[in-house]
Amino acid sequence: MNGPVAPNVGARMSPTPPGPIGVPYGQVRQRLTAPRVEVDEATVIRLRGVCPEILLDDASTAEAGRDWWPLAIRWADQGAVPALPHLVARPSDASQVAAVLGVCNEAGIPVTAAAGRSGVCGGSVPAYGGVALDMTGLEGVTALDSTSMLADVLPGTFGPDLETALRSQGTTLGHWPQSMDLSTVGGWLACRGAGQYSTRYGKIEDMVVGLEVALADGRIIRTGGTGPRAATGPDLTQMFVGSEGTLGIITSARLRLHRVPPAEARRAYAVSGFAQGLDVCRHILQRGGTPAVLRLYDQMESARNFGLDDTCAIVILDEADPAVLAATMQIVDTECAAAGAQRLADSVVERWVATRNDVSALAPLYGMGIVVDTAEISARWSALPGIYEAALQELNDLEGTLAASAHESHAYIDGACLYFTFAGQMPGGSGTPSAGDAEGRAAQDVWAESYYTSAWDRVMEAVSQRGGAISHHHGIGINRARFMAEALGGAFDVLCALKTALDPRGILNPGKLGMPTHFGQVGWP
Repeated sequence: MNGPVAPNVGARMSPTPPGPIGVPYGQVRQRLTAPRVEVDEATVIRLRGVCPEILLDDASTAEAGRDWWPLAIRWADQGAVPALPHLVARPSDASQVAAVLGVCNEAGIPVTAAAGRSGVCGGSVPAYGGVALDMTGLEGVTALDSTSMLADVLPGTFGPDLETALRSQGTTLGHWPQSMDLSTVGGWLACRGAGQYSTRYGKIEDMVVGLEVALADGRIIRTGGTGPRAATGPDLTQMFVGSEGTLGIITSARLRLHRVPPAEARRAYAVSGFAQGLDVCRHILQRGGTPAVLRLYDQMESARNFGLDDTCAIVILDEADPAVLAATMQIVDTECAAAGAQRLADSVVERWVATRNDVSALAPLYGMGIVVDTAEISARWSALPGIYEAALQELNDLEGTLAASAHESHAYIDGACLYFTFAGQMPGGSGTPSAGDAEGRAAQDVWAESYYTSAWDRVMEAVSQRGGAISHHHGIGINRARFMAEALGGAFDVLCALKTALDPRGILNPGKLGMPTHFGQVGWP
């Protein structure tokens, strides 16, 4: 591998909080009822000896206690975060990460790694206190092999910084999640993230060929990355991808790149029903067409996002070599015509491009007393129509639901991802009770958390009963933990055995992926 693409000048980006906390940092409460592990002074001194940047101030610990989990946005308005670490450690290289883990492993202190903290399931929340490991100090592209189209990237590298560095060399990763500005390479890998151009480039697990990982006991190992499709036993790289920091901490990743595409094309079509739209998308994929973006919106979301009435919009965008692009768009146009789809103006795609990364609406809705969240799942094509109908029916039958809708956002030969959105408000209520109405606020809080839990239960049950996967790219964290054992069946015991083998003292991000922990139970809401 060649040397760094650009010097690491130390202009580290910081996580973007989802909004203000409603009280001064010194008054912030912990909302989860899990036992909080504190770090004794002797261990703090040892940690300072291996990682110079150790933070114990109220602002650092409060912000490290939350991510973009929508339920936590509501709690922040009330002056609480999900959990409070005892301290924040900010290592600057892999050796410091390993040394922090070694100290904490010896002392039995939980460690939760995070960088951008853009997750929406509580995956980076330090549920049991202890040490929050801020990985944003490990950032940059450290090597690039332009012949083999590979790059070594540190986990704290934010999305825009990565693409800027790669594009200066005429390359791209092709990974464009909605959280691009908020998220990092390590977070993408930890949750098996998907970018909006995934139909052409794949998900992050398709882009990673090797990892450097710090284990709980302080050892550093390397997996993969020496040759394509190597048959040297099981793929250990994929064992860590999606493990949400429970099996090891990723300290570097070798990623597969692409040349910056020279051409782009856009299309928008309308069909009468969601099931018909799923068939159109399936036919395009199964003919070998892989446009970077192939998204289908149901009638409610087509009206909300594009101002279209009584129709389901299909948004297509592709980028590729002109010859490949022309062939792909011919497949798209042929299949849409065969289905009787109506061609829409390209301004529909332009509107999607302009608003695709907008995440500003969530906090204001919670401020108005509206409970809102999204649940992304995946399933085979034959199961998707039934899952769509059942999940929306379950949500609409739930008292307090204001709206429930869905779109398909990532598609493959065998199936696709559905992205459900739901919003609810306490029946008979409007807005948030006044500060002086403590009884009204308490009643709304109880209702909101009950509604939130019930909505998730209903969607997950509808998906599981029909053979779908409970997550496509947001991961598990705390929010989906209660569904994991059923989702994996007998394989759940294998996951727990891996955890025991790699992290026998259970210090790495305990309370996540539904795995048992000796630290106690996580209580919420």
